[in-house]
Parts: sequence; C-alpha cells; structure tokens
Amino acid sequence: MKKVIQLDSEKDTASLANQIAKMIFPGMVIGLSGDLGSGKTTFTKYLAKAMGIEETVNSPTFTLLKTYEGQLDLYHMDVYRLEDAGYDYALDDYIYGEGVSVIEWYGYIESMLPKGFLTLRFSLVDETKRDVVIEGSGIYEKIIQQIGH
Repeated sequence: MKKVIQLDSEKDTASLANQIAKMIFPGMVIGLSGDLGSGKTTFTKYLAKAMGIEETVNSPTFTLLKTYEGQLDLYHMDVYRLEDAGYDYALDDYIYGEGVSVIEWYGYIESMLPKGFLTLRFSLVDETKRDVVIEGSGIYEKIIQQIGH
C-alpha cells in the first residue's frame, strides 16, 4: 500500500510522527529516505517525543546507532556510510529486537531488513514543505490507512 501526503510545516511532521507513534509495536521497523535536510531526523525526534522519550534525539550520522529508552526502546540508525556492510556491525540485534527501529538511508542495508517494514520517503518541495511517500505491506497497511484520519 502506498500513500502520499504533504507536510506544510514542522508541525505537520510532528503530527505524522504522533499518528505513527500511536500504532507502534515491538519489532517495528521504519525506513527513512530522502535528500539531506528533507526531514528524516526531524521526524525521528518527534516520533521519540510521542513515544515518551525525553532524551534529546539527534542524527547518529557518525555513530551509526543511538538507542533511547522508553516504554518501547527506540533504535535510531543512520546507515548512509555502510552500503551493505551492515552485518559487520551486528545491527540485526536491534532491527529484529523488541524496540522500534528507525533507519535513515535504509536502502544501504535493505538486504538485512525484514520482508515487511514501513517506509517514508521525504522530498523537498520548498523550505517548509515536504512530500512524503509512505509505503508498507502486511500489518503496515493498517498503519498507512490510519494516517491522516
């Protein structure tokens, strides 16, 4: 299933993250893609906040992985520098763990991801607007159906 939405402001990004946070579950995987500055980390910050995580969330670009504790732990990954070398970093312990995995640039390790996961592809429209293509199958279809309602 696929849905395209437009985010007109950072407030809309927060709203999208809040909607998804209401439907999270242990082992959920969210893959993020899009140009630099398109909103991937901003979305993750709002998702963490909606999950009740109080720590400051920032990009794990140079550390590869940051974990945040909450009712469900959040595993925030930026795998831009890996290009299919992910197995050398034991990321599957997190991806197939009990928390929620948010993976920026997921395409670089797609071969190690579960068959079904939620993807959000961010595209810059202008300084404040973003188009987001949301896709997923199986259980993720129900999540996509609820977005915007």
